[in-house]
Amino acid sequence: MGIKGLTKLLADNAPMAIKEQKLESYFGREIAIDASMSIYQFLVVVGRRGAEMLTNEAGEVTSHLLGMFTRTIRLMEAGIKPVYVFDGKPPDLKKQELAKRFSRRADATKDLNEALKGMVRDALGCLMNKCMAIRHPSLEAFQVTEQHNEDCKKLLRLMGVPVIEAPCEAEAQCAALCRADKVFAVASEDMDSLTFGAPRFLRHLMGPSSKKIPVLEFEVSKVLEELNLNMDQFIDLCILAGCDYCDSIRGIGGLTALKLIRQHGSIEHILENINKQRLGSFSKPVVSTSVTAKGKGTKCVLTVPKPVTKLTWYSTGASFHSRPKGIGNIAPSVDLGSKQSMPFSRSLCCAS
Repeated sequence: MGIKGLTKLLADNAPMAIKEQKLESYFGREIAIDASMSIYQFLVVVGRRGAEMLTNEAGEVTSHLLGMFTRTIRLMEAGIKPVYVFDGKPPDLKKQELAKRFSRRADATKDLNEALKGMVRDALGCLMNKCMAIRHPSLEAFQVTEQHNEDCKKLLRLMGVPVIEAPCEAEAQCAALCRADKVFAVASEDMDSLTFGAPRFLRHLMGPSSKKIPVLEFEVSKVLEELNLNMDQFIDLCILAGCDYCDSIRGIGGLTALKLIRQHGSIEHILENINKQRLGSFSKPVVSTSVTAKGKGTKCVLTVPKPVTKLTWYSTGASFHSRPKGIGNIAPSVDLGSKQSMPFSRSLCCAS
């Protein structure tokens, strides 16, 4: 879900930090991609007709595979070297958000089933209109399963594309790779990649070519410069605006949060200095997790074995038998132009 209203806040208050780019602008660049976010998009969009999804002859959903294959080919044709990062175990701080998503998904599924029962099945036009009418409520019924992830991992490894399994949040691992100069940028639709400290963040990289939406590039150093904040203050701003790790506070949106952080410097100083009467006008979140969410335990650092292993992709000339299998903690890797395989050690994002 990301940070509530952050895109608009940055567009209004830090416009110089955002650039519109063409896909071809990233020719030769390694890009870390949040795989789970991409798979969710494919399930929602690819091959759908109203409430129906693309399936094979056995009735198994294949939207995620078709989407992953075609979008990855599109990136590679543009000269981009994708690195897909998959989510690991969700952090404890996110359990509350996941519980809310599960509840919304159950409600959406119930609404979808009820809407489908009421359709006029003998009138095709009416059926399609109703399907499109319920399209948006049905989005919350989708869930990326472990099987979806495993299917896509197998496909990507067969295509010779590096796969990384994050020990926790994929966005955190992507940001760690970018900070360590293993990749040029991070691609996702969740704005919390900026909060994790990714130097460069891309939106709409995985968008369908038919829509011709430009890639939005955010540069975190310019974001901080334009907002006149340091990184810790920017994290506090995102916590106040509302994120996956804590409930938002009614009465405090992105703009109000920015004003408060600029005036007081941190959440702690806001609580110390804000007028008690004004504090009472804000609605407290159900569970207060803001202090925990900004603790050192959530800081992600990159640890890599020595010597540092370089991300590499399969050469088109590599023979089939020479390709290493990506199993467990090992992802496939072959130097470009070489038929010799070499191990790829998984990068870890761990608490410090």
